[in-house]
Amino acid sequence: MFVLTLVLFVLTKFSSPFLVGWLTFAAITPGLIVSPVAGVLLDRAGPTIAIRIDMIASAVIIAAISGAGWAGWSSGPVLSILVILFSLAGPLGAAGTRTLLPRLVPHHALHLANALDSAVHAIVNVIGPAMAGVLVAWLGPEGAMTMIAAGYAGGAICLSHVRHLPGLGSTQTSLLRQAIEGIQIVARQQTLRGLAISYSLYEITWGIFYVAVPIFAADHYATAASASVVGFLWAAIGIAGSVGALFAGHVRTTGRERRVMAAGMLVTAFAAWPIAAEFGFCGLAIGLMLAGVSSGPISVALLTLRQRRTDSQQLGRVLSISMSLNRVGFPLGSAIGSVVITASTSGTFIVASIASIAAAIAIICIPPDTASTA
Repeated sequence: MFVLTLVLFVLTKFSSPFLVGWLTFAAITPGLIVSPVAGVLLDRAGPTIAIRIDMIASAVIIAAISGAGWAGWSSGPVLSILVILFSLAGPLGAAGTRTLLPRLVPHHALHLANALDSAVHAIVNVIGPAMAGVLVAWLGPEGAMTMIAAGYAGGAICLSHVRHLPGLGSTQTSLLRQAIEGIQIVARQQTLRGLAISYSLYEITWGIFYVAVPIFAADHYATAASASVVGFLWAAIGIAGSVGALFAGHVRTTGRERRVMAAGMLVTAFAAWPIAAEFGFCGLAIGLMLAGVSSGPISVALLTLRQRRTDSQQLGRVLSISMSLNRVGFPLGSAIGSVVITASTSGTFIVASIASIAAAIAIICIPPDTASTA
């Protein structure tokens, strides 16, 4: 919800596709850089505390973005600084959530838990974007940011009632050394390396979507209406993603993760081009929903494969680094999309399609023996 609201915030304030691409890049990339250290902190402090830190920091920073907008202080440099600060806490919450599941469910039920987790996230992706579009149209971008900050604050309060899970990481080794060890683990593990390459290519497609879809809507609708249209489009993607994730939970993916991911990525490529690009607004809506359906099985397969290839005592730092590497493509896609769309809308979706095809090829190239059950 935050990234989409940020895109609408910038388009409303500055009407600048370039600034949209840059701030989307800044909302993710700094977190990728600090992920090795964040992962060590997660292993030491435990997932419950790590998630709470992320929520509190996010609430404060998003409130500051809203306050800057109300006060008339919004500018490229000010927003860049605040968005970068938001990004730095991100790995704690993102990896913390994924670290909880393997500690709560038995190994044989992990794919079912991941399917439910992906479905819940997809439901959030239904409500969040729809709310983002409606709130921006109704309250303005500053009001929408205020509501998001309140949501993070409420989440932090609710998390205080969740049972504390202690960290499993050693405190005898220095923070820097453990961070370096985490990087080495990911670099040496063929499966994690392959996932980093493949999924980051796939994320280029979604990074392009996040820039291209709001700009497409802004070109076809009035400013207030375009925000609502974008929100409901992403809500449709979320509904489709939840359906795909629940379906993946009923079809055992363990041992077949690479094939599931490759098939979903090829469907996403076809959804981006020609469907979304060449058949008007209806084609865009159908293509996005098709990509959303495909994202569910891809997410379940990715989570299951990555979790079962990682030692539980190193899970926090490895997941933090691996998840961050997986997300490298998203800000890159946003940056690419903000440049290419100024020349050709259709060309932007073609680039998105090529990225997903390359991702499917990369995931198939992971040696089969390294993708088997550990």
